[in-house]
Amino acid sequence: MKRIKVNAYQAALVFKRGVYQRMLKEGTYWLWNENAYVYDLTKPFIAPIELNILLKDEQLAKALHVVDVKDNEIVLQYENGLLKQVLTAGRYTYWKGVIDYEFVKADLGKIEITENIDRATLLSKLVAPYVRSVSVESFEKAVLFIDGKYVKVLENGLYYWWKNDITVHIARVDMRQQQLEVNGQEILTKDKAALRINAWAQYKVSDIEKAVLQNKEYDKQLYVAFQLALREYVAGYSFDELLEKKESIAPFVLQTVKEKAEALGVEVNGFGIRDIILPGDVKEIMNQVLIAEKKAQANTIMRREETASTRSLLNTAKLMEENAMLWKLKEMEYV
Repeated sequence: MKRIKVNAYQAALVFKRGVYQRMLKEGTYWLWNENAYVYDLTKPFIAPIELNILLKDEQLAKALHVVDVKDNEIVLQYENGLLKQVLTAGRYTYWKGVIDYEFVKADLGKIEITENIDRATLLSKLVAPYVRSVSVESFEKAVLFIDGKYVKVLENGLYYWWKNDITVHIARVDMRQQQLEVNGQEILTKDKAALRINAWAQYKVSDIEKAVLQNKEYDKQLYVAFQLALREYVAGYSFDELLEKKESIAPFVLQTVKEKAEALGVEVNGFGIRDIILPGDVKEIMNQVLIAEKKAQANTIMRREETASTRSLLNTAKLMEENAMLWKLKEMEYV
């Protein structure tokens, strides 16, 4: 016979020849051919034998928290309101009473975090390895694909999902107004004059589902639409006609592309011609034409002035012929 003392915040399990007998609470006991395992109630319980055998004792079962964690699950273990650890697949037991335990079970087999877990906990170093996060900026929208299947459009914000074998893909789109450069376009006019045109366009995505789901590389398609519209206009006029109607290029291209842009989920807000570059020989001819025009204008002005001067002299002569006094005055002025 031996004496055993169970202190406060302790418990003891009594075994006889390896067979569980009973649980002892605080107090002093005498044992005959029995052994006792004393446990600290502030620490997790570790079963000395198969736990299912021990749980057949109702008194012991009521004194324990038994937490079963399946595959694809985790359990957040809180002690007195503070996150202590994350329990993975397995079976865990804790003593009731001394420490206030709380357990939050999470199913990792799904994507959405439906459990009541705040953001601070999700970002903690204990839980973060099980969480994936995505940030959508204030000027963005994103399309969510799960296992390659379109799910929904994500507005700006921070999103969290459980990390597992399910594939999650995010396609972000900048919703701000953007600039598209349409430069170095070699285009032939109706009379086969080769021009190089540099242009610009402004656009913004208006329908993210059309832009991402129904079209591949919508920005490249938009570039081609502007390019073709510009070529269509230039090819319809001769070089001289084009120079006369160059102010109408931008409105034509803008109106033509708007219809196609709508199918791309894009709204076109502006288009303009930055410059039209002529080939070297055409530029030289244009300079010669300009010089000839200016010379002709100068000759016209000189002849006009000569004619006016002659007409003035003729009028003066007529007046002097009709008025002898005026003749004398002119003679005295000359003298």
